[in-house]
Amino acid sequence: MTPSLDVRIVPATEKDTPVILSLIKGLADYERLAHEVEATAEGIHESLFGDWPAAEVVLAYVGSDVAGFALFFHNFSTFLGRRGLYLEDLFVLPAYRGRGVGRRLLAHLARIAIERRCGRMEWWVLDWNESAIRFYKSIGARPMDDWTVYRVDGDALERLADV
Repeated sequence: MTPSLDVRIVPATEKDTPVILSLIKGLADYERLAHEVEATAEGIHESLFGDWPAAEVVLAYVGSDVAGFALFFHNFSTFLGRRGLYLEDLFVLPAYRGRGVGRRLLAHLARIAIERRCGRMEWWVLDWNESAIRFYKSIGARPMDDWTVYRVDGDALERLADV
């Protein structure tokens, strides 16, 4: 493992929209899902910085270089009666992996969750991403094996809406 770097985590601003989109595309390439990216700079800008922001982004910098990002939003647990912090995406550029950037991003989000009195922090990980799974387990995260994610999108979403 390469020594940890001096990492600075900052909230993204409107001017970071192109960088955020570039990181999303980098993540999609890594996850072998580039063909699924429909996001545009305009859509990202509206979704993150418009009248009704749907999510927040923090950027990790090493010196003046962007090293990674985390995109997150709040969900709600009816059983806890409190909101949670949901990590939609965490991505570290290849040159910075294994050097503490991902851990720093997660620690930053954990502090946000605590400051905002969230009951938990959650995210998904692809089953094949063994290095991420090992990393997440090393920080105390545990898989939710009793739950299966379901999704309705595209034509199925349109059909459901017509009921």
